[in-house]
Amino acid sequence: MQNPPKQNRSKLRIQTIIETAEKILLEEGIDNITIAYISELSGLKRTSTYKFFPTPKSLKSEMSNIYLSECIKDFRSKSENIKSDNLSVIVLRCVGILFEYFDNNLKAQKLVLSNQFNPSLENKKFNELSLAIQAFVDMNIALPEMFNKDGVYRVFTQIIISIFSLNLKENDRIDEVGRIEAHRAGHAYLLSWINQKQYRLHQQKVSMAAHQIDC
Repeated sequence: MQNPPKQNRSKLRIQTIIETAEKILLEEGIDNITIAYISELSGLKRTSTYKFFPTPKSLKSEMSNIYLSECIKDFRSKSENIKSDNLSVIVLRCVGILFEYFDNNLKAQKLVLSNQFNPSLENKKFNELSLAIQAFVDMNIALPEMFNKDGVYRVFTQIIISIFSLNLKENDRIDEVGRIEAHRAGHAYLLSWINQKQYRLHQQKVSMAAHQIDC
């Protein structure tokens, strides 16, 4: 939320709204999360609900931020003691930690991985997650310098999330196929940046050698 409430009464109302929305999400699906229905189930006045969340989208965004915050904390905790200089292994652990979080958190799975609502690349919490992943990879792998590195890792993170989302859509759950495909696609994406850098370095060496011959 842009302006979190300071009064305990307001905080309790927000908690009630979110808990009611989560109940609807689990029992009836994301499409049934409406301000009117939440007010009806929670017993709160509709005006009170609108005060904090003017639209269902604003409420879903707040819920998504909560789940992404949990995911970031989980990722940092589980990745801090992992050491490897193998890119495939590091990508596998990135995918594995995210997979385990969503597999064990049905609410996050139903909201964040939903095709009806998905965090954008500009989402602040999504960016925090991609930065946590970037820090983990950088700590283990000496990747070449690249243009817009933060953007590269946002795309890398989105690739993983998008494949999980497709996996959920096709199977009503995320499974080993989603984990394998997310690793395959994420590894190929980062590897393409390494190969581009190596190719440019090779071309520079060829150009320098040709220049020396001409001289």
